[in-house]
Amino acid sequence: MLDTMTLTKVVGALCGAFLVFLLSGWVGESLFHIGGGHGGEHAQAYVIETASAEGGAAEEEVVDFGAILAAADPAKGEKVFGKCKACHKVDGTDGTGPHLNGVVERGIGTVAGFAYSDVLSGKAGEAWTPDNLNAFLENPKGWAPGTKMGFAGLKKITDRADVVSYLQSTGG
Repeated sequence: MLDTMTLTKVVGALCGAFLVFLLSGWVGESLFHIGGGHGGEHAQAYVIETASAEGGAAEEEVVDFGAILAAADPAKGEKVFGKCKACHKVDGTDGTGPHLNGVVERGIGTVAGFAYSDVLSGKAGEAWTPDNLNAFLENPKGWAPGTKMGFAGLKKITDRADVVSYLQSTGG
């Protein structure tokens, strides 16, 4: 049978267990927390230094796009261009995007009658060189912030080179 004293002991035990639970969480958080809070920057536990043989910092490898473009395959580029066909055509007519036949070495934002975004209209005087096409196709919104083009880009440099080679073969 439960009397007042037994009920008091049960409630006290539950409160004590809850207090131990809260205190152990607080102690664990303070011992193992690395800072920064939720959603913010976190401190790095350790840093792995990378250095070249001379002891300097490691350098990013520079890739010559011209050499990769020289070895590119227009037939593979036509297949990769399938991702572009939803918006672009190579027959001289505009779709959602401007036509791309003759785009290599054509001025940026120069297709008559097409409403370019301000960022591409502002690049008048520049041309779609293979290097510019490579950079734009890798990350369109990074190369031309504010562009209307919603494509995320082609991450493989060989795919970009194949597409540029295909676009060169379409002529103007």
